[in-house]
Amino acid sequence: MQRKIIHCDCDCFFAAVEMRDQPALSNIPMAIGGSSDRRGVIATCNYPAREYGVRSAMPTAQALKLCPTLTVMSGNMAKYREASQQVMQIFRDYTNLIEPLSLDEAFLDVTGVPHCQGSATLIAEEIRNRVREEVGITISAGVAPNKFLAKVASDWNKPDGLFVIHPSQVATFITDLPVKKISGVGAKTAEKLKLMDIETCGELGDRSLPQLIERFGKFGQRLYELARGVDERPVRVSRVRKSISVEHTYSRDLPDLEACLEQLPRLIMELEERFQKHKDARAVSGVVVKVKFFDFVQTTAEHSVAAPELSHFRQLLIDAYHRGGRPVRLIGLGYRLASEEPGQPEQLSLLS
Repeated sequence: MQRKIIHCDCDCFFAAVEMRDQPALSNIPMAIGGSSDRRGVIATCNYPAREYGVRSAMPTAQALKLCPTLTVMSGNMAKYREASQQVMQIFRDYTNLIEPLSLDEAFLDVTGVPHCQGSATLIAEEIRNRVREEVGITISAGVAPNKFLAKVASDWNKPDGLFVIHPSQVATFITDLPVKKISGVGAKTAEKLKLMDIETCGELGDRSLPQLIERFGKFGQRLYELARGVDERPVRVSRVRKSISVEHTYSRDLPDLEACLEQLPRLIMELEERFQKHKDARAVSGVVVKVKFFDFVQTTAEHSVAAPELSHFRQLLIDAYHRGGRPVRLIGLGYRLASEEPGQPEQLSLLS
């Protein structure tokens, strides 16, 4: 049976919830994010703010330079989680095959469901109407025969839009699709492809599998398939967490390595606290340290280890710092989690 996949994505979710509760915010540039004087970043912003070039993950200070009239709010995660639960409950009225990607987006497999005469398009439209009426925000949706195309489609008519790619339209649609629309193709991969005179999926589809694997390794296989609109991934109801991490952005740059090392005990304590609820089910398989320098260049260092110690994090931080050797604005620590249940970890003795 031909799969019917819907990708639903709430429009500027955090900002949308705030505009719902405070309509006066709807027509002015506003964003959810951290304070500019504490090195905050933008979590999301509404569409009036985007017209000024404001984007998520942008430093708040930079956003305010682009849009001096920007209203920045700290946000309310409890309220956003409640709205997310309302949206997810609407999804569950149509199918149990739901794969949440975040609080505000999810894949739905509606293959063979009886609602709306079995039409995925009508189901998507009904979901959008219910979210608007019951939750008070808008949601965009894409309908397609697989996850890759459904996600592309949901972004096609944003905000508050619906786009459908029928199986008979896949070959035509994919030909002119920019390769940057492929998940996993970031700026560096897009540049490599451009050097090969590849900017569309049609051009990518002209390359052989051996060529792509030679140039991109395992990801070459993925590129080969997606360039042809092929994506056999099922909608996964449960997703396995692969890591646990914490990070902190400092209001003032840490000037040297010694100042960075002084932050380790606090960060490790936060990491262990976050890991507590997972420790009985998952084992640690490695440790990761992320460093972002004052100029926003960042690097990560990691090491495979079953029983982490403070010395592991310390050495990784030293290694990461020396790659830049300049003031640091952010440090992050993380555990890589083993895919199988633990034999029982010794990994929580870092501060003893």
